[in-house]
Amino acid sequence: MNDNELRALIKQIVEEETQPGIPIGVSNHHIHLSEEDFETLFPGQKMTKFKNLRQPADFASNSKVTVVGPKGEIPGVRVLGPYRKQSQVELSLTDGFQIGVNLPVRMSGNLDGAPSVTLKTDAAEITVAGAIAAKRHVHMSLEDAKKYGVKLGDNIAVEVTNGKRRLVFNDVVARPREDFVLEMHIDTDEANAAGLSKDSIARIISDNN
Repeated sequence: MNDNELRALIKQIVEEETQPGIPIGVSNHHIHLSEEDFETLFPGQKMTKFKNLRQPADFASNSKVTVVGPKGEIPGVRVLGPYRKQSQVELSLTDGFQIGVNLPVRMSGNLDGAPSVTLKTDAAEITVAGAIAAKRHVHMSLEDAKKYGVKLGDNIAVEVTNGKRRLVFNDVVARPREDFVLEMHIDTDEANAAGLSKDSIARIISDNN
């Protein structure tokens, strides 16, 4: 082992000992709805909670819809709460291939020019101009952001070492906010690429802005 390799090994050990692991949340395809669109798809119903999610105030609802594209459909896609100002459909790139939609990789809420899909229930169907593949990101508190030396919108590199396929994710967006809890969000395609399990964790290894 040469000096450079030894320094790299020491740096890795120090980082692993001093930096707590970041929990990884794997996002399956899901939908955010405006209150108006929810009432159209589920007339006379209220959005009810199926389970809480890690981020405060966010929850998975009991409501599900079918997402329809030019080449197919995906049934049973869960609606997440609370209501959003604008409806948004988050799918993996594999989902997009399946239904014939070319998904842009975007941060949540960035829907300009995003393709349209149809959402269908037994009661109604609507067209939503807002289908994206979510860009990977890390939620964190403002204290966490200070500790890691990052700010909102920074691109960071995050390493996953305890999956079946050790992997570094580059271009991960830092999303600090006062009420956020530390958690990395990736989709099912990315999780499968790293062979992640339920107890997998990640560590920030650099700022790659």
